[in-house]
Amino acid sequence: MGMALLVATDLTKTYTGGTATVSALAGVSFGLERADFVALMGPSGCGKSTLLHLCGAMDRPTSGTVVLEGRNLAELPDDELTRLRRDRIGFVFQFFNLLPTLTLGDNIALPCLLGGMPAREAAGRAAR
Repeated sequence: MGMALLVATDLTKTYTGGTATVSALAGVSFGLERADFVALMGPSGCGKSTLLHLCGAMDRPTSGTVVLEGRNLAELPDDELTRLRRDRIGFVFQFFNLLPTLTLGDNIALPCLLGGMPAREAAGRAAR
């Protein structure tokens, strides 16, 4: 067995608003290997989206670590996290977040183009 794709260790996420403090995650730990297929399920408000945002480098934990492909996300500057999200992480959002002025194919090809892929290759990938 090789290096784990993703390892989350003792993740906590706390939100504070006014006098209220909400614990969205409290001590979550798990690991994923390449080709694992995982379903994250639970009732509304249990922390599923928070966990996905932390593991997808879209938010930072209050405490704990997320290591993706051997890299501790907390140690990466914002520009590297942006590249990591663009090049290595894929999200399908509930409400899609497509750019309305682009076709579906153009929306699919856009991240490829931003990553430096030639237009013809990006268009072929989008078509596939």
